[in-house]
This record gives sequence, C-alpha cells and structure tokens, in this order.
Amino acid sequence: MTNQARPATTTLPVLFLDDAVVLPGMALPIELTAQAQQTIDAARAARAGESKPLQVLVVPRIEGRTGVIGSIAQVVQIGRLPSGEPAAVLRADRRARIGQGVVGTGAALWVEAEPLSPEEPDGRIREKAAAFKQVLTAILQQRNNWQVLDAVQRMSDPSELADVAGYATWIEPGEKVTLLETLDVEQRLDFLLERGRAHLAETEINEKIREDVQEGMEKTQREYLLRQQLAAIRKELGEEDAGGTGDYRSKIEAAALPEKVRTAALAEVDKLERGSDQSPEAGWIRTWLDTVLELPWNERTTDSTDVRNARAVLDSDHTGLDDVKERIVEHLAVRARRAARGLEVVGGRGSGAVLALVGPPGVGKTSLGESIARSLNRKFVRVALGGVRDEAEIRGHRRTYVGALPGRLVRALQEAGTMNPVVLLDEIDKVGSDFRGDPAAALLEVLDPAQNHTFRDHYLDLDLDLSDVVFLATANVLETIPSALLDRMEVVRLDGYTEREKVAIARDHLLARQLERAGLTAEEVQIEDEALRLVAAEYTHEAGVRQLERSLARILRKVTTELEDVREPDGSERSPQAVAGVVVGKDEVAKYLGRPRFTPESAERTAVPGVATGLAVTGAGGDVLFVEAISMETGMETGVSLELTGQLGDVMKESAQIALSYLRANAEKLDVPVQELTHRRVHVHFPAGAVPKDGPSAGVTLTTALASLLTGRPVRAEVGMTGEVSLTGRVLPIGGVKQKLLAAHRAGLTEVIIPARNGPDLDDLPEDVLSQLVVHQVSDVADVLRIALEPAAAAQGTVAASEAA
Repeated sequence: MTNQARPATTTLPVLFLDDAVVLPGMALPIELTAQAQQTIDAARAARAGESKPLQVLVVPRIEGRTGVIGSIAQVVQIGRLPSGEPAAVLRADRRARIGQGVVGTGAALWVEAEPLSPEEPDGRIREKAAAFKQVLTAILQQRNNWQVLDAVQRMSDPSELADVAGYATWIEPGEKVTLLETLDVEQRLDFLLERGRAHLAETEINEKIREDVQEGMEKTQREYLLRQQLAAIRKELGEEDAGGTGDYRSKIEAAALPEKVRTAALAEVDKLERGSDQSPEAGWIRTWLDTVLELPWNERTTDSTDVRNARAVLDSDHTGLDDVKERIVEHLAVRARRAARGLEVVGGRGSGAVLALVGPPGVGKTSLGESIARSLNRKFVRVALGGVRDEAEIRGHRRTYVGALPGRLVRALQEAGTMNPVVLLDEIDKVGSDFRGDPAAALLEVLDPAQNHTFRDHYLDLDLDLSDVVFLATANVLETIPSALLDRMEVVRLDGYTEREKVAIARDHLLARQLERAGLTAEEVQIEDEALRLVAAEYTHEAGVRQLERSLARILRKVTTELEDVREPDGSERSPQAVAGVVVGKDEVAKYLGRPRFTPESAERTAVPGVATGLAVTGAGGDVLFVEAISMETGMETGVSLELTGQLGDVMKESAQIALSYLRANAEKLDVPVQELTHRRVHVHFPAGAVPKDGPSAGVTLTTALASLLTGRPVRAEVGMTGEVSLTGRVLPIGGVKQKLLAAHRAGLTEVIIPARNGPDLDDLPEDVLSQLVVHQVSDVADVLRIALEPAAAAQGTVAASEAA
C-alpha cells in the first residue's frame, strides 16, 4: 500500500456568507459588511508587496449551520453598489476543506484550507452530464436566458457543469450547500437531474394554469365587449330588452299562471332587473323562471267517463287478470260518478285512493298503468324509483345548490304537459335511504290526498296542486315498502298467469309484437297453440310472460334466418317454402329452442324419505321449494342436535325448532319413533343455498320432512304444502296463497295442503287451475301427515324398490 501525497494546504481568511452559497466557477457581488471588510483587509495585508490576487475562503452559513467545505475565491473588484453601499465581486475557483486548527490572529479568522480537485470523469458521468445539460437547456429556454444558455452549451467538464447550478433560483440554499459539500460528481449530477426534471414538470403545470386563466380572462372580456356591442345594436334597432328581463316580464304577464305563482315570478324578474347580467344569480333566476313558465299550471285533459269503453280498453290490452281489471273499472266508475256530481274540485282535496300494483316481474304492471291512462283519456308518465336514495329526487334541490333541479314529480308534469296525468311510481319497493334523506318519507305527502293539494317542491318553493293526479305504484314485494307509505295505498295483487292465460297472451299480444320486430308477417310464420302451450309449460318457469316472449323472439329469429337462407342474393325465392311460410307446431319447438328446460321433478326429489315439497313466494312470484332432512350418529352423549343450512332467516330457523319439538312431544300420538333421534344429529337443508330464505310459511313442510325421515315413509310426489305450525300442532294461516298454488300448478303438482283459515283465498284462484288441483284445507299437523305421507305398506315397497335400483 502506497502513501498518496496530501494536497498542499494554504492559510486563508474566512468570509462567512449568510445569504448565499458560492460554488466553484461562480462570480457574484457581495455587500461589504464589517466582517467582510475585515476579512478582505486581512487578505490584503497578508499579500502586501506581492502581486498575487487577494484570496479568501468563502464558507456558507445557512440557518446558523456553518459548512465544513468552502470555496477559494478571488477578490476581483472592490467598489460600490448602485445604492452607494461598498461591495466586492468574488469569483470562486475550487473547493477547499477547512482544516482542524485556527491560524493567525487579529480581527479576521484564518484557517488552513485544503484545496480539493474533482475526479476524472468516466463515460457514465459524461452521459449523466449530457442528460443534465439537456434539462438545464430546457429550463433556460423557458426563461429566455440565452446568454447563460450559450455559456452552458460551451461547457464540457461535468464538474463545471454541475457547479453551474449554483446560479439556479429553483434550488434551495440548503440544497446548494449539499452540492458544495458533495465531492462525487456523479452524485451531484444525479441530484440535479432529479431536481431539474421535477422543476420542469412543475413549470409546465404552472404555465398551463396561467394560460388557462389568461384564456378565461380574455374570453370573459371578449364576451363582455360583445354584449356591450349587442346592447348598443339593439338600442339602435329599438329592441333594447329583447331576450332580457322585459321579455320574461311579458311572458309571465301573458301566461295563464295562478295568482300566487305570478306574484312570485314577477318578484324574481324584479331581482333580475336590479342585478347584473354577469352575476351568477342571474343565471339561476332565468333557469327558475324557465321552469315556472314550462309547467302546465292550468292545462288539464278531459276525463273519459265511459266505463264500458274503459273495460274494453283493459280487455284489449290484457288477457286474464279479471279481478285486477274489475278493481280498476270500479275505481274509474267512482271517479266518473264524482266528476258527474261536481265532487272533483281542482285545488281541493282529492278523492281516489292510490292503487299499488304488486306482483312478480313480467305480469304487466307497467302496461296496466298505460291502459288506465288510455281508458281515462289522460297523459301517462312513468317515474322510475328503483335505487333512488336522495330525498331531493322527490322534493327537488334548493336553489342555493349548484346544479339544482326540481324534483321528479315536477319534471313528470312538465313531460306530461298537463296537471292531471296518470303518474306511475315504478318499483316503489326498491326506494332506499341514506345520509341524503329518505325518499319514502317525501312520498308520504305526495300520496296523501289530504296533503298533496299543497305539495311544495324545494326548487320551485311554490305550492303545487297534485290532487288531480292519478297516482299508481308498482312493486314486486310488499315487505320492503315502509309501513307508513303502504298505508297510503290500496294494494291490488297481480299474482301471475295460468298456462291457458299465457297461451292466450302469447297468441293475442306477444306474437304480433315479435313478428313485427323480426320483420315477418302472420302469413310467413304461424305458431300453433300447442307449440305455445309447450313453450309456456316446459321452456319457461315464471309467473309473468317475459321469458315466454323471449322464447318466441328466439323462434322467430331462427325462422327469419331460414327464410333468408332460401332467397337468392337478388331477393327472389329459391324454394317454394319461402312462399308457403313456416308453421311451428309442437314437434318443431325442440328444433328451435332445444330440449325442454323445466320438467316436473317432484317425484324424483321425494322418492326417498326425508324430502318434502313446500310452496313459497319470492320476488319473482310463487315457487316450489324442497326441504331435505337426514340424521346421523354423533358419537357423543349430547341428545338431539339440529343443524340448518341454506341461508335461512331467523323465522325459518325457529320454525324448524318448533317442528322438531312438536314431533318429540307428540311422538306416540303421531306414531313417530323419535327415540331414534337420541344421540343423533338431524341436518335440515334447503337447496339453492345461494338464495336467502325466510318467512312464516315453512313450518308444515319442515314438520312433514322430519316425520318422513323418522317414519321412513316418503312424501307423496304429487303433494305440495304451505303453512306455519304452532307448538300445539295448529296449522296457522299464511299469505300468498294464489301465487303458491299457481306455482304448484306450473310444477305439475295435483294436490296442495293449505291452512283451513286460508280457505277464502281460494276465491281468487282461476277456475281452470282450481279444477285441476285437489286442495286440502287442514287445521292440525296430524291431518297434514296423514295426507302427505305414503301409507306404511306402500312406503316399504317404495324404499325397497329404491334400494334395488
């Protein structure tokens, strides 16, 4: 290891700078303070009689921190600043490290300074120097500093180029001290590259903002000048106020507005006239006045009072739903009688109830609303409420908010063009609430005949008479409608269609609509009733007719493709089939739709003991629900344990506990060997576990499934059941009987067990469905088990056959 010679040291007076950092290569003037004057005087005294230039060691002292490395600088010139203060010009030469000891005495501080030379640059350093030169060039070009840019372009030494950053105003003094004390040229270049690129990005953003602001100011000034010129031109033409406040005043005076509305509108025009056109409030007032003028304050249609015509309209638009149409005709008849006697007073309290059409999707709730509007000779407006969570959607926004709008009811009146339309509040069961308020609470005033004649929209801030509006509401389920809101409405149930009704609807309504959409005519395609019946029974499983219509559309699309395939490119027919048309019969359905999607499965599911067929109501209508029960050894002396799966709610879990407790308590009476459950675990499962299930109608089905499991007697495949049980064995009434029995009929069941107290609900069932079902009305669980379970002898044969298979 060789010893390298240490650089020669020199003794220099120290000049501390509190507000500047001098890097090698920099030249800058400094004010000659007392300390600076003493330092230069000391340097001059030391060079007395010599021709050498005066040198001092310039050391930065930023925020009280004194650096350990400074710059050896020459005193180039001594003079005065333009203000008259004495000053000196220093030019830094190179870095120097301050030695350990203080040398010399007197007013100035002398130290040993060890000059430092930069390392020789390699290829990597030169690449980084070239990159920094590009960044520095871009910054200088932005600042139009062409003289410094020329000097930078001539530099080739990386260390010299890095030290030019000492002049940069976009580098903080503390960062410049770091550059001074960093001897490694590559580290200095890395820092400067990062800092320079960040400054370029910041400068570009600031420039973009400045240009946008300047452009906005110029646009505002240009618009102001154009408006002034336009005003002057209108003045010369005698049209000073065309389109201005006077135009609004004349429109309001000419419009047929209620007196209170006219007074409020003229007050807003006064504000508009007193204010400036450039004020934001002017735009808000104009928008409000436009909204008031667009509302049909005194526009009303004349009601049709022909009940026969109303019945004809409903019959032509809808097949089936006789009880629903009868209720609507009654509603219209009452309105007609009240109108004939002058009881429908505009601006007073209305008379009719709000009809809530409740039923599964696809049964025609919305189209019923359109038919009601046609039968009344009124305009029809649909207001979609699904997913609405903001109360302002109903009551409107206050005008103090940016982008304020009137509520949906005001917009519905604007759309209808009359003050007495039929307004359909669609999907009212899907209204939500959050921090923005509760829309259902706002609807309470809208649907209350005692209040809605003075409904006040927040945006209009005027009383709005809604008493002559016919409100209808649609919902899939009642449970999610707030009770206070449900109390304002009269529920009309649309529980679904029978197979016969579906065939009639498809033949009379759906087929014609889909033929038109497919570009076909009745002569080109015919679908027989047997084919329609097969599609409704085995290719769809719904209470409504949406899937049925989609299946018809699929058939017609395929028929259209066939007809187009037999044509020549010029449009002429290639085969007589294109002229004769296509007849879709029962045997051709599989050709277009494939194999049936829905076939009865009750016999297969209930072939083993422990499975019962229940009936339930979902958001899509009635449905068949299977309940499965098994038991297994636990290996522990813990008695009977019950496990429930299938995403069950608390009510259904309690029903399962009640069913098990009832069977254990009445085992001898029912001839159910519950002793076999000792030290066993019973697992009850509701298939389709991804669907949450709850409700007070599964008790009978659970009890039957457990009894079937314990007795080994399978449940009869043709029997479905619904009802709740009590601990004493009573069968309690439930809801949705019509939907459940329609679902049983669709599933191919022939016998149904319902609570005896639900007997009156059978009056709502269509006669053709009721004639195909044997309905057992029971009040005791023992009767349910007697009807539902296979006889003991038959059960043994069924189980033996199952085991043999």
